[in-house]
Amino acid sequence: MAGILYVVTTPIGNLQDLTPRAAATFAKVDFIAAEDTRVTVKLLNHLGLKKPMVSYYEHNAAQRGEQILDRIAAGESCALCSDAGVPAISDPGEALVADAMERGLPVVPVPAASAAVTALCVSGQNTARFVFEGFLPQNRRQRAQRLDALQQEIRTTIFYEAPHKLPRTMQDLEAAFGPQRSITICRELTKLHEEIWKTTVGQARQRYTTQTPRGEFVLVMAGADPASFLPPSYTLQEAVDMAKQLATANNFSASEAAKKAAAASGFAKSEIYKAMQK
Repeated sequence: MAGILYVVTTPIGNLQDLTPRAAATFAKVDFIAAEDTRVTVKLLNHLGLKKPMVSYYEHNAAQRGEQILDRIAAGESCALCSDAGVPAISDPGEALVADAMERGLPVVPVPAASAAVTALCVSGQNTARFVFEGFLPQNRRQRAQRLDALQQEIRTTIFYEAPHKLPRTMQDLEAAFGPQRSITICRELTKLHEEIWKTTVGQARQRYTTQTPRGEFVLVMAGADPASFLPPSYTLQEAVDMAKQLATANNFSASEAAKKAAAASGFAKSEIYKAMQK
């Protein structure tokens, strides 16, 4: 009988966030596939555990992944973990999970905190609808294409970024979305020097032009205003449709959505609001 691939979420900073189920899973598996065994051994020491480990990261994923899956197919159980957070999210564990499913091997999630969702819930941005972009491509052309594709994205957008790459990223975000776009910079979440700063893209770019970023960052950026994509003249029905879209995309009340649609279309707020109720 085949073993099980457990996808185990580890704390994004504070070790007290480790769940009892994650600790129990580490204790019962036959071995652990870790992004960096030097990081994971500290977690195991915290738990008072000693377990066989294999490294599984971007540059050995193809070869090592097959070895891990062969062991699971032979009956061993494995806990897959990254250095912090959810494996397979902006992480090579994605391929291991996909390959395990392709081979019909059992995959079991052991969830806990995600840096993306943790940042979103304290960002002060719209949380009703969001997209996760992870790390932007480093290739200049691919990066430009990715940012281009986000020009008309009205949902809140979440990025990950390393400190040494943050200044360039803020420059690129300002060039793509303008200096006034709202953004929340979340740094070192759950750690000693945690910082959550709601600001604008322009102000963040200025800050990190002169200040050296430290720690790991999650960027939570507001979506585009849907009204900016509509033609310059409107029928009443188009104004009503705009208000409904604003209400849905931004979790606005009907009154607030009608007010914004009125400002963009020229129709009276009361007229739009009344038509929305039909």
